[in-house]
Amino acid sequence: MGKTTAKDAVAQEMERLRELIRYHDYKYYVEAQPEISDLEYDRLMQRLRQLEAQHPELITPDSPTQRVGDQPVPQLRSVRHRVPMLSIDNTYSTSEVRSWAARVQRLLPGEKIQWAVEYKIDGVAIALVYENGMLTLGATRGNGTVGDDVTHNVRTVRDVPLRLQTKNPPPVVELRGELYMTNSDLVRLNQQQKKKGEPPFANTRNVTAGSIRLLDPRICAQRRLRMFVHSLGYYEGVEFATHMEFLQQVRRWGLRPTPNVRVFDSIDEALQHCDSLIEKLHELDFEVDGLVIKVNSLDQQRRLGATSKSPRWLIAYKFEKYEATTRVKDIQVQVGKTGTVTPVALLEPVEIAGTVVSRASLFNKDEVERKDVRVGDVVVVEKAGKIIPHIVRVEKHLRQRPLPKFHFPKRCPECNTPLEQDPGGVYIRCPNPDCPAQLRERLRFFASRQGMDIEGLGEKLVDQLVSTGLVKTYADLYRLKLDDLVKLERMGRKSSENLLRAIEQSKTRGLARLLTALAIRHVGQHVAQVLAEHFGSMDRLMEASEEELAAIHEIGPVIAKSVYQFLHSKRGRKIIEDLRRQGVVMELPRQRRTRSQALAGKTIVVTGTLKNFTRDQIHQVIQEHGGRPASSVSRNTDFVLVGENPGSKLQKAQQLGIPTLSEEQFLALIGQE
Repeated sequence: MGKTTAKDAVAQEMERLRELIRYHDYKYYVEAQPEISDLEYDRLMQRLRQLEAQHPELITPDSPTQRVGDQPVPQLRSVRHRVPMLSIDNTYSTSEVRSWAARVQRLLPGEKIQWAVEYKIDGVAIALVYENGMLTLGATRGNGTVGDDVTHNVRTVRDVPLRLQTKNPPPVVELRGELYMTNSDLVRLNQQQKKKGEPPFANTRNVTAGSIRLLDPRICAQRRLRMFVHSLGYYEGVEFATHMEFLQQVRRWGLRPTPNVRVFDSIDEALQHCDSLIEKLHELDFEVDGLVIKVNSLDQQRRLGATSKSPRWLIAYKFEKYEATTRVKDIQVQVGKTGTVTPVALLEPVEIAGTVVSRASLFNKDEVERKDVRVGDVVVVEKAGKIIPHIVRVEKHLRQRPLPKFHFPKRCPECNTPLEQDPGGVYIRCPNPDCPAQLRERLRFFASRQGMDIEGLGEKLVDQLVSTGLVKTYADLYRLKLDDLVKLERMGRKSSENLLRAIEQSKTRGLARLLTALAIRHVGQHVAQVLAEHFGSMDRLMEASEEELAAIHEIGPVIAKSVYQFLHSKRGRKIIEDLRRQGVVMELPRQRRTRSQALAGKTIVVTGTLKNFTRDQIHQVIQEHGGRPASSVSRNTDFVLVGENPGSKLQKAQQLGIPTLSEEQFLALIGQE
């Protein structure tokens, strides 16, 4: 073996530095888990630049120092996509999403279909081509067939690796995704624009679209663009079975797949997940203008194919999104029914989508600090779909003077009790169950439509009942007399009689509605229904151990602990007994009682087509006999009911050793012909 020269040692150190910098880029940009400080990272980069300056012959095209070219390109050249970048069909209607899913199912008769749900990023479509692991092309969508070569700018995007992180890269792979800018980076950029005396940018999409087509990559690099990968273009030498498998490989290669993607067995479950994602848009630092639902299997995608305009295997479920600019007049905190203390921005009234908005939730202390919202700030407020308005970003370049930071209170603004933060969580609570603010919110929720549905018991009347001391508990509502009510402001004899009638009628709402109305932490309408169906009465529910509760499908240890602690606390027992003495029904309504206990405690999954029942009908039969229908097979499944043309659930049941029943065996089990 030859002797290692000084130049060899330098080359080895340079390669070691490149690998180390790539590793830390991956930890920072892809995993969001940096292991070193910015200063330490800068020192690594500085050392590499120093060595490359001394030995320019050892510079490699994929070196982290080569992200930004020295000279602008003379012009953008056109490139043809090997696989067209088609547009996506979109809709604003859940019924149209279901119709699309039904069409897909008809094109794949008898096949099990899984549906992947992911964000539709509001950015600029881009295609990256890697040849033998090296980035060779970055191109815009253009007209779908021909786009612009913007490789010089794509190389400046820090979460786009110049070389795939693998020793065995495919010969060619084209990764498609969305370039975008975060809202926090737009705030920073507009502050820089102000210092330079230049006009601010209106939104993140406009900045991204303009930046990626600049001729000078040095300017694009200053914009801090980011990228999510969401699909596959042309490729050779690599195969994937599913979309999720592809996204997992994208992460291993060192790029960022679209976050929070989940797969569901039914389109209804997928749409429910869409609603939950829309409610959490305020948590994102990037803009989303919809959600994309895709067939998960790549083989099914290929067989479904495309029309001349768009693929048949995906659809964009979009929502109306409106923005307006206004000013923060004040930041206050309000105490919720479970003691959660929520900061709320009081705004100069502004019209958004036909309604006047004067308040926007700031959700929690972390949200206020992350967005740095201060009284006096000009803010962009967004209303997306049916969700409450939220603040997208602060226009810091419009701050005319230093504004004091908002400091979250240490004590409850209503009862002065020291506040507590959830262990490991972001929410801060008032732990005093007798806090008047909590009582007001609990009573409002107790009377709401999803609770006991007491018509006429509105916000102002609740305030009067609490402030006068007439109502201190839920049961006090049922003790109200006509003479008590007619003395209150704006309460005549007729309205008082109507309210007392509504309160009396609420006694028969049943166990599920009562469990919802009690505002037990982690117990919403669905969980309340699951518990009511499983136990049938409050007495049986109170007899259950925490372990028994946790074993119920869709309950789990967190909900079980919360329910058990409430039912066995001194306060919880008193609430239930007081309501019982007032005649509140604590069982399922008779029409919901089970016919038998043949399936008591059993979790049952149905797969395939049944002869005698639709899917909704068989689920109802399972519930009527004490069982729990579930949508997916797991180790908690007791057995799988198998019809004709069963899907993948049967295979999974066989793999896990879960018993299966035919339709005839199931009917015999419940004693039905």
